[in-house]
Amino acid sequence: MSYDIIGDIHGCYDELIDLIAKLGYQKQDGHFVHPLGRKLAFVGDATDRGPKSLAVLELLFSIQDKKQLVYCPGNHCNKLYRYFKGNNVQITHGLETTVEEFKQLPKNKQEFFKKRYIAFYEALPIYEQLDNDQLLIAHAGIREDMIGKPINKRIIDFTLYGDITGKTLADGRPERRDWAKHYKGSAFIVYGHTPTSEPRFKNRTVNIDTGCVFGGKLSALRYPEMEVVSVPSLQPFIEEKFHVYDH
Repeated sequence: MSYDIIGDIHGCYDELIDLIAKLGYQKQDGHFVHPLGRKLAFVGDATDRGPKSLAVLELLFSIQDKKQLVYCPGNHCNKLYRYFKGNNVQITHGLETTVEEFKQLPKNKQEFFKKRYIAFYEALPIYEQLDNDQLLIAHAGIREDMIGKPINKRIIDFTLYGDITGKTLADGRPERRDWAKHYKGSAFIVYGHTPTSEPRFKNRTVNIDTGCVFGGKLSALRYPEMEVVSVPSLQPFIEEKFHVYDH
């Protein structure tokens, strides 16, 4: 199977549709089909910050309904899930944009959407193993010693948030170690979570989050070709949001 693995969308629905078209998919019966049988996959964080989070989710719901969804939840997916479950979460860091969209729905549609999202999230694997376990997709990455092990809180936290140190940066974000710099596994890992101006290939990993919601671009990795396809963002450019890795 050949895949097109799309980076963090964050409510950038128009760019997502542009990228899917650029990748060669055609819409049939409300679903995107590739003439060569390729399959879409996603590294998570479909919502928050961008202008059309609910539209992105509706698209993902339709793919899931056809049992074609390859999607790993990100930290923003998890936070929205906890919000819909009634947990006391802070409506910040982009969640406020999704909540505002949600509150614009009629009350009866709000209840339906909330239940649909909860079902959507609870069906997701914390990471995906594809191509006879030679391809892995995890939102913030995964260490080789975690792959194939029983899922526990440590693995869930790593895949959602990365290799966090417990310290906080000046802008409030958690400090993260560069796990990919030390990765020595045989499987190729595609992840996102940390916006960077260009896809970052390191060892057998690639960070495909190119900061669309911050004015960068929305990118996909074509696997197994290892080619990157991108479309420009329609959002304002915010340079300080892009991470620069140490080499």
